[in-house]
Amino acid sequence: MKLTTWTKFAAVGILAFTMAGCSSWDNMSHRQKSAVTGAGLGGVAGAVVTGGGVLGTVGGAAIGGVIGDQIGKNR
Repeated sequence: MKLTTWTKFAAVGILAFTMAGCSSWDNMSHRQKSAVTGAGLGGVAGAVVTGGGVLGTVGGAAIGGVIGDQIGKNR
């Protein structure tokens, strides 16, 4: 397999692991839910913009999580 295939498998594995950690959605505050949602949307946007690049996906998730956290703080 090519390196890019392994990279995609690793990204999907990390995403699955992260989503499993979100199984306690009911116990989260509104601010935490906003941060998780922002990270998810940011990760998808980063992947689209960079054509599936891992750095763009992770960077988008980080930036989206911070933005979601700040928006959730005001509610």
